Amino acid sequence: MQANTNLSTPPHSPSSSQAKRAAWGSFAGAVVDWYDFLLYGITAALVFNHQFFPAISPAMGTLVAFATFGVGFLFRPLGGIVFGHFGDRLGHKKMLIITVWMMGVATAGIGLLPSFATLGWWAPVLLVILRAIQGFAVGGEWGGAALLAVEHAPKHRKAFYSSGVQMGYGVGLLLATGLVSIISALTSESQFASWGWRIPFLLSVFLVAITLWLRNGIDDTPIVASTEKKPRLPVIEALLRHPSAFFLIIGLRLCELLTMYIVTTFALNYSTQNLGLPRELFLSIGLMVGAISCLTIPCFAWLADRFGRRRIYITGAAIGAISAWPFFFALEQGATLPIILCSLLLANLAHDMVVCVQQPMFTEMFGASYRYSGAGVGYQVASVVGGGFTPFIAAGLVSVTQGSWHGVAFYLMLGCLLSLFTVCFVKKSHSARA
Repeated sequence: MQANTNLSTPPHSPSSSQAKRAAWGSFAGAVVDWYDFLLYGITAALVFNHQFFPAISPAMGTLVAFATFGVGFLFRPLGGIVFGHFGDRLGHKKMLIITVWMMGVATAGIGLLPSFATLGWWAPVLLVILRAIQGFAVGGEWGGAALLAVEHAPKHRKAFYSSGVQMGYGVGLLLATGLVSIISALTSESQFASWGWRIPFLLSVFLVAITLWLRNGIDDTPIVASTEKKPRLPVIEALLRHPSAFFLIIGLRLCELLTMYIVTTFALNYSTQNLGLPRELFLSIGLMVGAISCLTIPCFAWLADRFGRRRIYITGAAIGAISAWPFFFALEQGATLPIILCSLLLANLAHDMVVCVQQPMFTEMFGASYRYSGAGVGYQVASVVGGGFTPFIAAGLVSVTQGSWHGVAFYLMLGCLLSLFTVCFVKKSHSARA
């Protein structure tokens, strides 16, 4: 039985004000989630090996710190299943309020968590639990936020209106990296390691308050509020009707996940520990990438609505594959300007061009009554496969090759090429004006 894969038009289209508020609400929630999630990655690269894993060697401490970064990704599919299930059956808005609350509480908890010196092994155990809660909350966020924006958006501007979900990543990165950079500059090494890193985690409560205010004023679209019979298990319905869609989403996300996490998380650690480059360089690059993405993502989304999502996606994946080796060669040479240029190619061209089309492309792969579950779970499973352990895998490749970057460069290039290959199998109805 063929499910309807086009976003259904509700009997009464959402008003322009609701469409705009939905876009802003999705954007704000994405900022909260990505600020919290990326802040953990940045801090893990800088201090978590000393604060929570000092009883093991520095190299192993770094690997374990990055492994805890990946724990959050393991819980994202579970969050996608749980929140997707209740979102499809009870409404998107309710679930999106809960995800923001959970993320805020978990992040503030990390900021208040005593170190290994105070709690012993309970400190890393509690850190992993809070990280798991973060991952669970983010797992339920993307599918609902994407649908909130896409279903409220005008028919021919779905990529543009929903681009805030991905633009939230750039703003979250900008805020997380910016605050860490400011606090790092204002404190000594010992002060930053002791208490300075905690301040950005605690400040996330202000972002949570703003997001809750925005989302409280949004109504679910009529198709969500419909009293029509809904599947008892939406995620099973999605799996049975569109099994290939989950594999497509995994392949399509590889380019996005590898380009961003290698530039913003792995390279920060590798360049400081293996190459002796100053940490301020990659913190500054993170700021630059986040700021530029606020312009590039909506611009590329506008182009995708006008010229076709597939064309924009293919261009971005190709740029990612071409830029992988030059990026690491520039790192090896310690050449600041080439490092910056290659970082922008990977993060602001390759990454931003592929993510700007994901919201409508992924959600249109599933029927309306199980779209939250299908798109959300597919997105989060891809996060585990392609993103959660990227810094860990990259650090492992460096370790087994005695400090060489060649394995990581090949890993990055291969991921981009697989995404480029995958998009060729996406139906034109899913890539609009292909």
